[in-house]
Amino acid sequence: MQPRASFSGSLTAAFRGHSPPEGLAYWSDGKSGRILAGVMSFLYALDASTGKPIPSFGGNGRIDLREDLGRDPATVSIALTSPGIVYKDVIIVGGREPETLPAPPGDIRAYDVRSGKLRWSFHTIPHPGEYGSSTWPKNAWQHSGAANNWAGMAVDAQRGIVYVPTGSAAFDFYGGDRVGNDLFANTLLALDAKTGKRLWHFQAVRHDLWDRDFPSPPALVTVERGGRKVDAVAQTTKQGWVYLFNRINGQPLFPIAYRNYPASTVPGEVTAKTQPLPMKPAPYARQALTEDMLTNRTPEAHAWALREFHTLRSAGQFVPSSLDKQTVVFPGYDGGAEWGGPAVDRETGILYVNANEMAWTGGLVQNQSSHESGITLYQDQCSLCHGDDRTGSPPAFPSLIHIGKTRTANQIRTIIRQGQGRMPSFPGFSDEQLDAVVHYLLKGSDQRKELEGNRAAGQTEKYRFTGYRKFLDPDGYPAIAPPWGTLNAIDLNTGKYAWKIPLGEYPALAASGMTNTGSENYGGPVVTAGGLVFIAATNYDRKMRAFDKATGQLLWQATLPFSGNATPATYEVGGRQYVVIATGGGKDPKSPSGGVYVAFALPR
Repeated sequence: MQPRASFSGSLTAAFRGHSPPEGLAYWSDGKSGRILAGVMSFLYALDASTGKPIPSFGGNGRIDLREDLGRDPATVSIALTSPGIVYKDVIIVGGREPETLPAPPGDIRAYDVRSGKLRWSFHTIPHPGEYGSSTWPKNAWQHSGAANNWAGMAVDAQRGIVYVPTGSAAFDFYGGDRVGNDLFANTLLALDAKTGKRLWHFQAVRHDLWDRDFPSPPALVTVERGGRKVDAVAQTTKQGWVYLFNRINGQPLFPIAYRNYPASTVPGEVTAKTQPLPMKPAPYARQALTEDMLTNRTPEAHAWALREFHTLRSAGQFVPSSLDKQTVVFPGYDGGAEWGGPAVDRETGILYVNANEMAWTGGLVQNQSSHESGITLYQDQCSLCHGDDRTGSPPAFPSLIHIGKTRTANQIRTIIRQGQGRMPSFPGFSDEQLDAVVHYLLKGSDQRKELEGNRAAGQTEKYRFTGYRKFLDPDGYPAIAPPWGTLNAIDLNTGKYAWKIPLGEYPALAASGMTNTGSENYGGPVVTAGGLVFIAATNYDRKMRAFDKATGQLLWQATLPFSGNATPATYEVGGRQYVVIATGGGKDPKSPSGGVYVAFALPR
């Protein structure tokens, strides 16, 4: 196959924002069509023939998603990271929200595609008297936040059921102010798409303290059970597990056991006593990092990894963070499976999912100051991603140590206030608070200015997360033994693996003879009727690959201009099949990034 075209483009100036649009939804009544696009906190309805906003939709062509959440819209941060899903004449949306408090509740909402009026809302943090409210402190919906759907949804249009995976509640890593199981955070919801009524649910993580949100939309599939066909829904996870349920009643199609896990040693924290564990299929990522799994890339790298490992706690899944040691999370905070999602072969019932096998570390520290100085505000709101020491975890979470060399004070204020890229907005900061944070970021020291009153945006947590840290050796490679990324084919009829292979390489290591290691990867696969699995995803080698869907044999590969951290799309024009991938890079600090779509034509 040869690339037939490459091109770059963007939304028109009228719809540019600080956060990129994450896909589009389309609706038509057979006479005219509408494109529904999320930009920042707004959902637009565009005339499909002209691209112009439709004035009768919402307010002058758009809905402000900060409204209808029971909070002051001026202090709420929400943005669409998936395009929403259309069912008949409604569009159903979730949204990305802050992972620290304050954060709005992650209500699932359906809007009329013609008028933009709210049709229904499902409260993921239940209101008093609603199902699940007893799993939260009293009136938690008024002060807790998130439990939101950022990953996207799936809809069974024939049955009118929408399947909604939700994320963790804020704050991600300490839950002393949300003691209980916290329904419907970390839950696969089955809702009546017409009314929003809950039909069934499954909570995969109770009282989440590990940011183990569902990372992608579920996949609808039909499997065989006892000689008959069963319509099912499959959900992949960051833990490396696949859950499979009867699509109608939510009955698990493979056994799920509830295991006891350690209690927290952090004062005020109350962990859930048990967590669910699927008995089948086997995990597609290793589950606990042990000493014998450390890197042997070089003797020096192994010695470093061994010394570092002995300073960490590593005991597998659902080990709560502590105040005295950093805790290993493996698979890491990014999974396991991630937002690219799986592909399912309708003919065979085989699910294809790519996975990371990276170890990360994290922990908690106590917030000492009750004053709203710049450093206190930074530690409370920003250190979650950028770390206590502001070094971040590039490129996903950039270092802020020398931000004054690349950004002015006003530019920093704008980014904090409005958000940019992966970073959410913080509209709840007062001008004085914003000035304090900016001063701290630019000067690297605190203003020591005590601001009056409690923070208008919400309460300060007792503890803060020390930051996301990949367990990398001094040369920047994973400090564990390969594989560092895999592609897996799982037969959902039997729960057995059809095949499993490493996915990706590091070019420098491959040139020295260390090949087939797998690498960190983001973006999912697509499976074709012709028997191929296409996937890009790998961060470092910038390859697009085609595998035999039955055996996993590599049949073709091509180098892309930038890494293709996206899911390919396949389509047909004039009897010719094409595969297109969005390439952008940005996850390898040593490689350039850009924005190019590359389309390949399949042989006739």
